[in-house]
Amino acid sequence: MSKTQVKNTSLVDFIWRNADDLWGNFKHVEFGKIILPFTLLRRLECVLEPTREQVQETIKSLKDSGIDMDVILRQQTGHPFYNTSNYSLASLGATRTRQNLEDYIAQFSENARVIFEQFDFANTLARMDKAGVLYKICQNFATIDLHPKAVPERVMSNIYEHLIRRFGAEVNEAAEDFMTPRDVVHLAIELLLDPDDQLFIDNPGLIRTLYDPTCGTGGFLSDGMEHVRSLQDRYSIAPVIVPYGQELEPETHAVCLAGMLLKTLENDPGRDLSKNIMLGSTLSADKHRDEKFHYCVSNPPFGKKWEMDQAEVAREHKEQGFEGRFGPKLPRVSDGSMLFLLHLLSKMEDPSKGGGRAAIVLSGSPLFNGNAGQGESEIRRHLLEQDVVEAIIALPTEIFFRTGIGTYIWILSNKKPAHRKGKVQLINATEMYEAMRKSEGNKRRRVGENQTREIVRMYSEFEPGKQSLICDSTDFGYRRIKVLRPLRKKMVISEEGIAALAEEKAWEKRTEEQQAAWQDLFRENMDRTEGWHWMESFAKNAVKRNETLGKADVGLIKAFRKAFGVHDPELDPVVDKKGNIIPDDDLTDYENVPLGTDIHDYLATEVLPHAEDAYIDETYRDETDGEVGVVGYEINFNRYFYEYQPPRDLEDIDADLKAVEAEIAGLLSEVTE
Repeated sequence: MSKTQVKNTSLVDFIWRNADDLWGNFKHVEFGKIILPFTLLRRLECVLEPTREQVQETIKSLKDSGIDMDVILRQQTGHPFYNTSNYSLASLGATRTRQNLEDYIAQFSENARVIFEQFDFANTLARMDKAGVLYKICQNFATIDLHPKAVPERVMSNIYEHLIRRFGAEVNEAAEDFMTPRDVVHLAIELLLDPDDQLFIDNPGLIRTLYDPTCGTGGFLSDGMEHVRSLQDRYSIAPVIVPYGQELEPETHAVCLAGMLLKTLENDPGRDLSKNIMLGSTLSADKHRDEKFHYCVSNPPFGKKWEMDQAEVAREHKEQGFEGRFGPKLPRVSDGSMLFLLHLLSKMEDPSKGGGRAAIVLSGSPLFNGNAGQGESEIRRHLLEQDVVEAIIALPTEIFFRTGIGTYIWILSNKKPAHRKGKVQLINATEMYEAMRKSEGNKRRRVGENQTREIVRMYSEFEPGKQSLICDSTDFGYRRIKVLRPLRKKMVISEEGIAALAEEKAWEKRTEEQQAAWQDLFRENMDRTEGWHWMESFAKNAVKRNETLGKADVGLIKAFRKAFGVHDPELDPVVDKKGNIIPDDDLTDYENVPLGTDIHDYLATEVLPHAEDAYIDETYRDETDGEVGVVGYEINFNRYFYEYQPPRDLEDIDADLKAVEAEIAGLLSEVTE
């Protein structure tokens, strides 16, 4: 491949065409682990190229001086990293390519060298050398100009992510675990930072921190820094965003490190921002444990199990409670996305220090999964009762690469302005998108600049409208009450009842001999009708007379009552020895009563007209407030934005059918002619 070819094709296609030289020696699934680190290496090399000779001169003149070269070389390169090798990809030579390349990489400063260690690059190079393709690949990449002046940061980020998507697709991995489309990234950052524009104006040079606990390749962090950088013309001294993050996957973490090595802060150009990007699982090993941030943003994997983190998360929940990150009950292990909601809440700067805001991209399940009292509902309850949910924006479907499901952006804040206190804004942006000319996997739509501005405008104006609803936090809450009905059953011995015993576990535990003995006894009493309590005394007296029957324990008597019990609405309610009404388990029901509505008034208006003997179980109480009924919260977007579509007129439907019939008849006539 030549430089001319680079001009005649897209850069990403040119880079990926290196796969042509790997065919036969490597599997598809291995291409990404070769091509991606070479792309990163060439990017770093291009950045250092202008200062290469100066660095070499400095090394020659000061190598025996005992001076700390690290500080001097960073100053000379203008970046927090450097390379002291005499080699480049173009000058490795064809005879000792691997040894020279290994030396080249070893001469990077430690913060850059770790990038290639995370790719296990040394083993990859050995395999490439053995296969005889290493020199060819090095020469291919040496022809590409990846300097930031030739390939801007945002373009480079798109290239990284395209390569990762291509690699992820090859191995059938969930690429969406670490891929957030640029349009979604941009929208989330605009929603997160736009409300503070006036704060930036009033405080020139203000320094703010931005944290992503699932940072992937660093898209959110880069876009956040770009947001304030693009506003430089508004300020005498531009604001500064300092990025922090953590990533689970070593390869994507390495890409993020490379991106952060190339970033500089105007107020501190020598600062190594890659040191702020940690490797590991955020849920079980928070590497920023004692830190708080002004802004937090995340797109955790949708519907991913958290069983690998379960032991540590459960320990923190038990030992620290609300002093830790996971105070409410925990969600089911099948989906850990709501744990990241709690994590972000814990990482926001304290209100006493100015507070913090967060944006998180989630699927629809965190809005409604879990019943009252369960982990998911308790997490929603905590967030809403703490009044930290500012807004939830429903996004269009088909905007992610590997899934077409509906997604939502939650905006959290512990410094709500007065007009937002106690309120949650719901924005329906499901129809606000541009169709893409060429789909990328499941991504067939994008949120364009016009749509982004409109969504941010609705959020900023905080006014009710067709696509924007302002709700009270309590609108999403309810009390789940347990509604009982009196037991009105009698015992009727029948063949149907004997057959039904086969479905009862207590009956299955009996031996065949015991089962046969009980069946014979019941057939002796066939068609006998008695009261509810008769069965207990009948069974206990029977085992006293016949040892073959075994024991008449509580489980067996319960099985008999279930099999032979017959409902009779004309009977008086069955009571226990203390005169208390026994409820009928088969008729037990639950009702969700909106918060603010008296549960007894609700029973009178919504239940008693249909079941006049129903009553509320006063022992079924909430663990937190002790009141009757368990509190739950759910956020049902469809309920708030549903628009009734009346059915079409029968005349119109009939006309369409006749038109189709005529068309079919015409086609058939052409065939038969």
